[in-house]
Amino acid sequence: MGPKTALRPWAVAFWLLVWQGASMALAALYPHGHLLLASPLSALVRLGQLAVTEVFWRSVARSALHIFGGFLLSCAAAMALAALAARFRAVRELLAPLVAAVKAVPVVSFIILALVWLDAESLPLFISALMVFPPVYLNVLAGIDSTDPKLLEMARVFRVPFRRTLKGIWLPQMLPYFRAAVSLALGLCWKAGVAAEVIGLPAGTVGERLYTAKVYFQTPDLFAWTAVILAVSALLERLFLAGMDRLAGKVGV
Repeated sequence: MGPKTALRPWAVAFWLLVWQGASMALAALYPHGHLLLASPLSALVRLGQLAVTEVFWRSVARSALHIFGGFLLSCAAAMALAALAARFRAVRELLAPLVAAVKAVPVVSFIILALVWLDAESLPLFISALMVFPPVYLNVLAGIDSTDPKLLEMARVFRVPFRRTLKGIWLPQMLPYFRAAVSLALGLCWKAGVAAEVIGLPAGTVGERLYTAKVYFQTPDLFAWTAVILAVSALLERLFLAGMDRLAGKVGV
């Protein structure tokens, strides 16, 4: 896998200009072209108007609580089950069909099925957790599997305590895999969680605001809320990864 490409200001400016040009062209060609594609400026203005309201911050906090909560629960379950799967082959074989199904089935299918069992409030948390599980589980399992067996054998021979083995052998091997999975899963859980909100329509969430904007052709609102999703997702990813790096430094990994 190649290095991650950083966002360059000139590239961002280029696509903003393309967006602006497309918006102006639609407005010139059609009487209500501005309803089809809002301009970047109108979306920015609308975002500023929304950001000073209490409803805006409540919606963001409510969605973040559900989606990030599902992410944390799924990470804990994935790490625990990956450890069991590495130890017991039967657990690995038992979980393989489930992981393959979650990876292959479209998220909208799970959302519709889950609505049969869950209420709209619980849906985003469940869907976020479900989508996060496969990448975290598979990456942590790969990290455990790639641990040098000679180091583990040496630890057994010299009767190294489990805590020191965990800190000195398991964690240094597993954390890079877990970090890569988290970077992918955080964006994935926001996409899935907001999609669940748009379909389930729990009150006072970002997904509900997106649906309302679509119904009433409020395209500046639609782009403004989309920008909020991107910003919150990126912020939580940076904070979580920074916390992980700091914890790894404290334990000497």
